Amino acid sequence: MRQIAERCRQCGTTFAASAGTLFYRLHTPPPTVTLVLTLLAHGCPRQAIVAAFGFDERTVSAWLSRAGRHCRSVHEHVVEHPRALGQVQADELRVKLQGGVCWMALALALPSRLWLGGEVRVERDLGMIRQMMARVRRCVARGRILLCTDGLRAYVRATREAFRDKLRTGKAGHQPRRIWPNLLLAQLVKRYDERRIVSLERRIVHGRAHEVEKARAASSGPGVINTAYIERLNGTFRERLAALARRTRALARTTRTLEAGMWLVGTAYNFCRPHESLREVEGRAVRARTPAMAAGVTRRVWSLEDLLTYRVPPPRWTPPLRRGPHSHKTLALMKQWCC
Repeated sequence: MRQIAERCRQCGTTFAASAGTLFYRLHTPPPTVTLVLTLLAHGCPRQAIVAAFGFDERTVSAWLSRAGRHCRSVHEHVVEHPRALGQVQADELRVKLQGGVCWMALALALPSRLWLGGEVRVERDLGMIRQMMARVRRCVARGRILLCTDGLRAYVRATREAFRDKLRTGKAGHQPRRIWPNLLLAQLVKRYDERRIVSLERRIVHGRAHEVEKARAASSGPGVINTAYIERLNGTFRERLAALARRTRALARTTRTLEAGMWLVGTAYNFCRPHESLREVEGRAVRARTPAMAAGVTRRVWSLEDLLTYRVPPPRWTPPLRRGPHSHKTLALMKQWCC
């Protein structure tokens, strides 16, 4: 496939028009790749795609890895900005691999149904929850935030570490940190007996009971502390990602494959799939909205082609580290790009 060149208006350097998109330096026609990734994002196993289109399975896996990296870049560039979320729910999925088991942690903003990201690890430990809470922290504006999780003990420590700021004392040495005063954390503890829930306990770990109830009612209406919305999202991921389906033969071999599929399905869920509960009725017209539209990230429903061709800008240029003074050329670049 021939790459179309464009010229930078600042420095005059030419670059490929597909730079920053999924199709950069890809020789297969974009409509074919988009069709294959659409099937993958709707739960079609790779074996079926190989049998239908005649592609090598390694080629389909490479396209999935590309899509996962691109969708993660789009998510980090567009979604991970501070905004008021109200209530956030988090949960973990137990996933079978070929010859093992791993865990996938997901987070959801309740009022907009916006997927905030996830983490895939072999063990469900504090490190996985820390990474996911750090990602949630980048999406939350400072203010009142209610987090509802299951009874995993790691959530308490990871949440308190993520949602705290340094106190400026003006003294040298270690700076103390303070947890957000409006942080609320509630947990729904489920006890099982032979894979059946026998009891439920609702705990308020951080904050007061009336504040938690006020924040919960403002974001979800009548009811009690629950994790029903993130569990519904877990069902969506199991439906849309073939490796997550129960009792399936399309198991993933590595966590990298699962992570790529998670980013593809999650980003397509945010931008490309209108949500039934987010519809707006204007007279006789019904306006479909995606979670990204409800959160104010975008104003329209994206197609998967729009998502895959979205140009993610390169990271901001930083001057190289060196001892001594910089050269005149480096100083000119610093004056142009760092100010």
